[in-house]
Amino acid sequence: MFDFQYQLKVLPDRPGVYLMKNSLGEIIYVGKAKILKNRVRQYFQSSRNHSEKVKAMVSHISEFEYIVTDSEMEALILECNLIKKYRPHYNILLKDDKRYPFLKITVNEDFPRIIYARIVARDGAKYFGPYISSSSVYETMEIIKKIFPIRTCRFSIKENGKRTRPCLNYYIGLCKAPCGGHISKEKYRDIVNGVIDFLSGKNKDIIKNLENEMNSASENLEFEKAAELRDKIFAVKKVIEKQKITTVGFENEDFINIYSDGKDSCLQVFFLRSGKIIGREHFIVENTVDLPKGEIIANFIKEFYGGTAYIGKTIYVPEVDDVHLLEDWLGMKKGSRVYIKTPVRGEKKATLDLVGKNAETTLKNFKLKFIQDKKLYDTSLEELSQILELDDIPHRIEAYDISNIQGVDSVGSMVVFENGRPKNSDYRRFKINTVVGANDYDSMREIIKRRFQHGLEEIEKIKEKNLELSAGKFCIFPDLILMDGGKGQVNVALQVLKELDIDIPVCGMVKDDRHRTRGLIYYNQEVTIGYRPNLLKLIARIQDEVHRFAITYHRSLRNKRVLHSVLEDIPNVGTARRKQLLKKFGSIENIEKASLEELAATPSIDSRTAKSIIFYFKKEKNQLN
Repeated sequence: MFDFQYQLKVLPDRPGVYLMKNSLGEIIYVGKAKILKNRVRQYFQSSRNHSEKVKAMVSHISEFEYIVTDSEMEALILECNLIKKYRPHYNILLKDDKRYPFLKITVNEDFPRIIYARIVARDGAKYFGPYISSSSVYETMEIIKKIFPIRTCRFSIKENGKRTRPCLNYYIGLCKAPCGGHISKEKYRDIVNGVIDFLSGKNKDIIKNLENEMNSASENLEFEKAAELRDKIFAVKKVIEKQKITTVGFENEDFINIYSDGKDSCLQVFFLRSGKIIGREHFIVENTVDLPKGEIIANFIKEFYGGTAYIGKTIYVPEVDDVHLLEDWLGMKKGSRVYIKTPVRGEKKATLDLVGKNAETTLKNFKLKFIQDKKLYDTSLEELSQILELDDIPHRIEAYDISNIQGVDSVGSMVVFENGRPKNSDYRRFKINTVVGANDYDSMREIIKRRFQHGLEEIEKIKEKNLELSAGKFCIFPDLILMDGGKGQVNVALQVLKELDIDIPVCGMVKDDRHRTRGLIYYNQEVTIGYRPNLLKLIARIQDEVHRFAITYHRSLRNKRVLHSVLEDIPNVGTARRKQLLKKFGSIENIEKASLEELAATPSIDSRTAKSIIFYFKKEKNQLN
C-alpha cells in the first residue's frame, strides 16, 4: 500500500518531474516542479482552490513517483519527453500531434535536389516552410518543376561521377539530367539559386526575367516557347497571390492566441515567414474550465514546439507562464535565441487580436457542428434501435473485421463508435495466433474470444480492488456488435458470446454488388433499412472504418515481412546496414536499381558489401528468368 503521508514528507527540496498514477499503475499526469516538495504537496492539501479537472485527477491518484533533476530546465525537457511517451489522460494533449512538412534543397550536394522533408536537420541543406499540409508542399513542388528544371530524384550525383541514362523527366523538360552529364555544375547552380530566390519571396526579378525571355521568344517567332514561358509567369503569380503580405516589420514569427467559452478552449496559431502569412492551425482543448490562460498556453507551447520541426524567431502570445524558462528551452531546440513577447499596441497587437477572433470563430463553429452532428447521430441510433427492436439505444458499438492474403499475415481489427462517433483510443488490433491459412471464421472466433475474455478478467480485478470500470481497457462492453460479413460471421460471434455467458446483440454488415453498404443481417434475416439515409451513412462509415483499420495493420505487417525477408538474405548486410539502405533509398526497388558507387556511398556500406548487394539482385533476376 502506498504511504502518502510518508512520501509527501520525504519529497526533496529540488527541481524535478513528478508522475501521478492510478490504481492500475497507469501514468495519468506528468508535471514539472521548481521545488518538488512544494508542488506535489499542493495537490493533496485543501481542494478549495483546485479546478474541477485537478479535483477529478486527484480522486484517481493511487500513488506517485518523482525524478530529481539538476535544474528546472532539465525538468522541463524531461517533462516534455515523458508526456510524449505516456500521453497521460490529464495533461493538455494536442490531438493533432504532427510534424509540419518542409521543402528541402540539398545545397550541400554537387547537383542539389528539391525534396519533401518532415524534420529540419543540421546537414547543410536549406529548408523552406513549414507548410500546413503535405498537399501544399507537393503543389509548390509541381509549380517549381514547371518553372525550374531541378531534379527531385534521391540518387547521389557527383560532378565527375559515373554517367547514367536520364529518366523520363529529362525528355519532358522537367530536369536537365545532371546524372547524364547534360548540364555543367555552374549552370545547374544557377537553376538552384533561382529556386531559392523563388521560395525566399524574391519573385519580382523572376517574373521580370521570364517576361524578357517571353518577349524575346515572341520576337524571334518562337511562339511555342513564348507560350510555355507565359504559363510559367502565370504559375509564379499564382503562388504570389497565395502569399499574403502583412507588413515589412514582420520576420519569422508565430502568433498564438486562445479563446475559452468557460468549458473548452481553442488555440489558434498563425505562421509568418519573411513577412507573409504562410498558413494557420488550430487546436481544440477540451475541459479547460478554471484553468488560467497562461498555464494553457505554456502547456500548448511545450507540446506544440516539442513536436514541430521549426520554431519562429519570435512568438507572440497574450500571456504565458514560465516565459523565461520556455524561451531558454525553445532557444536550445532552435539553436538560436527565441523570444516570447506580449504586444500591447501596434500591428503586432492587431495581428494577435485577429488570431484571437479566429480562435473564437473556430471554437463556435466547432461547437455548432458538434451539436448538428449530435442530432444526426442521435436520430440514426434511435432508428437503428427501432429497426432491430433493441431495448435501449446502442450508445457504444464495436465492429470487427479480418484481413489477410491467402492466409498470410492474418490480422483482426476492432473499432469502437460511441454516440455515433469513432473512439480511436479504444481501437484494438489482433495478430491471429492460433489459425493457419485463410480461415476467416476461426480467425474471427479467436479475436472475439480474446477480446471478451480479457474484458471478463479485467472486471474480476476491478471488483477485487473496488475500482471504477473506467480503470480498465477491455471491461466496458458494447451495446451492439457489428461484423463485417454475413450470417457466418454473425453466428461465430454469437457462439463465442454464448460460451462466455455474455448477452450482446450481433449484426452483420452486408454490401451490394457494387461493394456499397446495403443493410444488416440480424437473427439470420436481412433487415431492411429503407429510406433512412443518415442511418445508412453511419453503418457505411463503421464498415469502412473497421475495414480500413484491418487493411492498414495487415499492410504494415506484410511490408515489414517483405522488406526484412529480402534484405536479410543478402550476405554481409546486418540490421544496421539494412536501416541505412532503407533510409537512403526508401524501397527494395530503389536499392536494386542503385549503382555500385551509390551503394558504396551509403553510410556503413563498404565496396565489398555493395558488390554483394548487386550480385544478390543479379542472381535473383537470373533465377526468375
